[in-house]
Amino acid sequence: MLLVKEFEFDSAHFLPEYKGKCESLHGHTYKLVVKLKGSPARDGMIMDFAELKNIVTEKVIDRIDHTCLNDLLPQPSAENIAAWLWNVLAGVLRRDNCALYEIELWETRTSGVVYRGEPL
Repeated sequence: MLLVKEFEFDSAHFLPEYKGKCESLHGHTYKLVVKLKGSPARDGMIMDFAELKNIVTEKVIDRIDHTCLNDLLPQPSAENIAAWLWNVLAGVLRRDNCALYEIELWETRTSGVVYRGEPL
């Protein structure tokens, strides 16, 4: 079973290793989708949505909302941001009954990346 929670944040970035419009500073309203795979615990939940929201907000959203992502990653492509998100969240979201399954990161309504912890 998958538990799914969506988040939104605004950040700027530029891609110095890319030649095109995205090499210049610009911003996005990102959509982040966090998915946990697991089985309901005694309380009937994989994880309380409020707990998941608090963890992701504290560990990720508060750190990157309204920032320049280049201060965090030298080449903050959607792929590299998704891998960073995975590395930050995988350990803190692991429980006896669940673990992080997938990160979706959408830069626009039509362009995003899905990451499941595989090596880049």
